[in-house]
Parts: sequence; structure tokens; C-alpha cells
Amino acid sequence: MTSTTLPICIAGHWRAGRGERYATCYPATGEPVAWLNAANLEDLEEAIQCAHQAFLHSGWAQRKPHERAAVLYRIAEGIRAQAEELAQLQRQDNGKPILETRALVASAAATFQFFAAACETLEETITPSRGDFMTMSVYEPMGVVAAITPWNSPIASEAQKVAPALAAGNAVVLKPAEITPLLALELARICDAAGLPKGLISVVPGKGSILGDALTSHPLIKRVSFTGGTRTGKHIAHIAADKMMPVSLELGGKSPTIVLDDADLDHAVAGVLYGIFSSSGEACIAGSRLFVARALYQPFMQRLVAAASQLRVGDPADERTQMGPLISAAHRESVERYVALGLAEGGRLLLGGQRLEGAAYGQGYYYPPTILEGLGNQQRVCREEIFGPVLVAMPFDDEATLLAEANDSLYALAAGIWSRDYKRAWALGRRLQAGTVWINTYKQFSISTPFGGWRDSGLGREKGRLGILQYMEQKSLYWGMNPQPLAWAGINMEAAS
Repeated sequence: MTSTTLPICIAGHWRAGRGERYATCYPATGEPVAWLNAANLEDLEEAIQCAHQAFLHSGWAQRKPHERAAVLYRIAEGIRAQAEELAQLQRQDNGKPILETRALVASAAATFQFFAAACETLEETITPSRGDFMTMSVYEPMGVVAAITPWNSPIASEAQKVAPALAAGNAVVLKPAEITPLLALELARICDAAGLPKGLISVVPGKGSILGDALTSHPLIKRVSFTGGTRTGKHIAHIAADKMMPVSLELGGKSPTIVLDDADLDHAVAGVLYGIFSSSGEACIAGSRLFVARALYQPFMQRLVAAASQLRVGDPADERTQMGPLISAAHRESVERYVALGLAEGGRLLLGGQRLEGAAYGQGYYYPPTILEGLGNQQRVCREEIFGPVLVAMPFDDEATLLAEANDSLYALAAGIWSRDYKRAWALGRRLQAGTVWINTYKQFSISTPFGGWRDSGLGREKGRLGILQYMEQKSLYWGMNPQPLAWAGINMEAAS
């Protein structure tokens, strides 16, 4: 812990922000991890203007794809070279257990490596001719793009936006969550050390209420990629609509996870636990609505409650810890209010429901695995995103009712199915309304597979080989091959000469 004020990165130059000084705090203790001055609107304007100039004059956009890819490969290696340091820093920045932060750092490195490969192998197309001309479809960078990232998985989210944007030839202004800025700043250092031209990346930490609108509405910003809350995402979408600007929005979720009557109980119990309680439930894809076939409901819930009661909640630095603290005292209070609401709506508490206190938990923002039953899908705790370790379990009698309730949500981000019958699971998975459906697994990710949601869960897709195209404009070129002038003009060239 240090009282030294950290510099921020404006166009590759490191200096104090012009905004208010504030601390980022360790959720396990509430103590400051680092101090920094937030960026203000002047800093933001400087970052955007410098990014624009770098896009125009650094030559980055004109480099051959394999040359841009070489820099991205070096960024991936830079992340790997500092992997343990970055993992420990993220543990302090947002309180996730160290095993999880190590996985997130590894994911960030793999993301840069993947988009380096996507960059140097991206093909443009000669399209089928429909006349005396040759037609081509090509892709070009947009200019300056904005990446706005959340606090729950900083370096992985930042890599998923910054890597494809840079691979496409753009400049990036990165706005991390105010309370978790440290990994974004370290990523900028690694980009600089890898040889990324100055000005192509800036990091502007601070309040979204101050910086977010100004960043999104700025005329030089050509695209916004945002991960966060649905309300903020919709606000960004309104601004973008006025600008006719494309956006990618990864927003909230209230994901159903379904245990059919032929499920392997060992796999299902382990998967349901991981789906809701890993990351302390602070995940947009958390499987927070549990539907269990009625014939299986009681034995399954007994096993689930017994297993959840054995989860290790505690110090994020301890490699045995499975659940760390929540991000802040205010967020823990929000989770507590939802549990109280569920009980007031008629729910029964099967596990948890009381904050963890005592010497082992110090001043941290800990909350235990919590399971409620006795509620219907129409209750608020089944419809609103809690973003914490709270699971609501409901039995179902038939698949028609199950599908109706599972799909009855404003959100449509993810879903899970547990069944030994792959044909049955396939048919059910195709009928679930969600951007991602896991079958006999949960919360597994691949950078090669597109990710995103429907409805209030967002717009657009990240990841995947073609994710780089989200940050490019498509252009068509026509090459005239006709031996004579266009006939419309009616010119006889021999007579004219």
C-alpha cells in the first residue's frame, strides 16, 4: 500500500491527472491500494486529440497487418512476463481470489495473441463479377475508438476491447471503471514497451458520470465498446444513435441454469455452484435462476446446499479461497437488500443470507453463498440482476413451462443445461433465448467464439476471428474492365478523334 500518487497515461505520456485525487481500495480490508488523480475533461480532450493525430500520422493504420500483429504478439509476451505481478495487483484492485486473477491475466495474454493472428490472416475478398468490372470488399480502420470497461474482470475485459481495436489499426481511449484503474494503466505500460506508437492508447480513469458522456459524444470517437450496467448501456446507445455511431454493448444478465431429470448430479452440482458463486456472483453471466425438474428437486437441492456450505470464503491471497469479498460496502448492502426483498416476497432461506463477520473477515466486504427457494419467476429477485452470490431455485414440471419461464426475462445473455441426453439438450438449447448456452458445463470461455447478448443484455459481439471487423469499416471497390467507354454517354470515340 502506498500514499504516492500514481500517474495516468495520456497519449503515451505519464503524468498526474487534473481531476480529484482518490484511492483505490482493497475489498478484503477496505484499505487503500494506491492513490491517483482522476482524469478530467481537459485530460480527456487531450487524449482524444492526440489519439486522432496518432491515427493520422503515426503510420500504424498503414502498417501491413503482419507488422501490426508483431506488436500485439509482443504485448502478449509482455503480459506473460509480468503475469504474477499483474495477478496480485488485480487481486488487490477488485478482491478476486488469486487463482481467478491469474486466469484472467492469462486470458488477456491469449486475447492479444489471438487478435495478432486474426490481424495477419484477415482476408479481403474479390467478389463475384456481375459486369465488365472487378469488385472487391476491403476493410479499413475507423480512427479513434473508446473502450469502457467494468470493475469485475478488468484486464480480461480491457484486452477483449483494446486488442482487436489496435489490430484493426485504430487508436484507443480506454476508460476503466473508476474503482479498478490499476490494470488498465499497467496494460498501457506494456503496450508502450512493446513498441506501440505514442498516442495510440490513453487511459482516463475517473467517474463515468464525468467522463462517459463526453467520451461517447465526442465527434472524433468513431465507435464505443462498453461492458457494464444495462441502464448506462442504454444511455450510451442513445448518444450513439444521435451520432449514427456503431456500438458494442455487453450488459446485464439474469441467466437460467436448468437441471433436467436425467442430469449427472455430480456434474450438475459442481456446475451450478461454479456458475453462480465463482467471482462471488459478480458476473454478468452468473447462473442466478436455477430450474430443477421436480422429481429431482429435493435430492438435488440437498446436495447443492451441502456442497455450497463447504465453499471457502476468505482472503483472496490464499490459494485455497474460492470466494473473495464483494467489491464495496455499498454493493454488499445492495445484495443484502435483495435477499431481504426475496424473503419479504415469500422466499425461504436455505443457506447464507447474513454477512460474514469476525476476525477472519476483518473490515472486508464479505458475503456468503446464499440460496433461496419458494419464489416464482415473477418475483423481483428472479427478474432483476443482483450481481452477487444469490441463487434462486425453482422446480419445474414440464419443458413447455420451463421454456416459457426461462425465456421470460428482459435479459438474454446466457443459459446452462444439465442432461445426459445430448439430443434433448440440443433441442432445448436451440429454443432458449440467450447469446450463449452451455451444455453440461458453465462459464467456460474461448476467445475464438463470439460472445454477447440479446435484448437488455446488449448489442453486438466481441471475440471470435471476425471480432476485429467490429472495429473496421467495410468498403467496396469497383475496377472497370470494359474495353469500350460506358455506353450511356453515347460517345463514338473514333468519330470524336
